[in-house]
Amino acid sequence: MTPWREPDQLSLAKLMAWLSPSYPVGAFSYSGGIEWAVETGDIASAATLEAWIAALLRDGGAFCDAVFFIHAYRAVNDEQDATLRGVAELAAAFTPSKERHLETTAQGRAFFDTTCKVWPCPALDRLARVWDGPIAYPIAVGVTCAGHDIPLPQALTAYLHALVANYISAGVRLVPLGQTDGQRVLAAMTPVIAETCERALVARLNDVGGATFRADLASLHHETQYTRLFRS
Repeated sequence: MTPWREPDQLSLAKLMAWLSPSYPVGAFSYSGGIEWAVETGDIASAATLEAWIAALLRDGGAFCDAVFFIHAYRAVNDEQDATLRGVAELAAAFTPSKERHLETTAQGRAFFDTTCKVWPCPALDRLARVWDGPIAYPIAVGVTCAGHDIPLPQALTAYLHALVANYISAGVRLVPLGQTDGQRVLAAMTPVIAETCERALVARLNDVGGATFRADLASLHHETQYTRLFRS
């Protein structure tokens, strides 16, 4: 397992900037299928939103993102270009629907482009050199964190926290829920995020896989949903 290392103040400031809702990746416009789940009644309360997101972390796309993040980070640190290319290609392909592919690659490209201009580092140049296809969001963030020497456990925790917070924000707007209920869900997700990080840190790429079929169906059905606020 990757050892826990305390980040310095600059590392924390970078993570807070990159994973802030104000960072221009357009995360606010995606719900990951939650909009369809609310439409059909699968998510109708804070408890059902909590259960939905917990499943994504334990057995769905959020866990897969965590594994891709880690392997991209380590490939940069180990200077393994072939591995980095393979992880980037797998992450871009490992989406169950057109909208989920858009969600991860549009955010990944936006994060990559902005960070290259504002927080450049050789790791991002390496990624551009070895992979010219669509960039999944966890790959872009993982490579950036490695390039700026952000400790891996903390970087992954911050990434998953931001992902969960964005899904909760979508649920709060769609159900709708009160802001306090949203914060209760986020508090309940904290140990699940920690658990997911621990599992992902020892996972091989061969361990990647999902069993959240209802969430995958949600992302497929959202594409033809009659009225939509979100892009996914």
